Amino acid sequence: MSRIGKEPIAVPKEIKVKIEAGTLLVESSKGKLSLAIPSGISLESKDGFLNVSRAEDTKFLRSIHGTIRMLASNMVEGLSKGFKKELDIIGVGYKAQMKGKSLILNIGFSHPVDMPVPEGLKVSTPAPTKITVEGADKQMVGEFAAKVRRWYPPEPYKGKGIRYTGEEVRKKLGKALAK
Repeated sequence: MSRIGKEPIAVPKEIKVKIEAGTLLVESSKGKLSLAIPSGISLESKDGFLNVSRAEDTKFLRSIHGTIRMLASNMVEGLSKGFKKELDIIGVGYKAQMKGKSLILNIGFSHPVDMPVPEGLKVSTPAPTKITVEGADKQMVGEFAAKVRRWYPPEPYKGKGIRYTGEEVRKKLGKALAK
């Protein structure tokens, strides 16, 4: 039995959970999320808890059991607390700003980088060198933050670039000091 899959998911009172036709629907005041459930995996909502179980002990169902439980758990957590990723921009003259529903990055290219913010995410720039991505869908938050970082990942010689807050970049010595 999956150690992660057999754990029940606590559902807060402000969140509504519906299971219908192979789909899990989770709603709250922050929005709605849905998840397609593969056949052989069943969900049961009882007494403020959501339980995930599998019909058979096949390899596919064993492998997907814990994954479905964690996806459902992330949906409940996202609609109750939300997810957040923070990015730092390191470099002289590098900055970010919000313009309408777009994130504008000035990161040393000959042109500013214009990134439209997807629906369901809240992106803010509390300081010119900080970007905060917030939302209910963990996958969307992480993917948008990774797309922003992909424009200029931190380089190992001077440390310039876009990195997650708290990420450590190992610096190299460079040609002059390496012997």
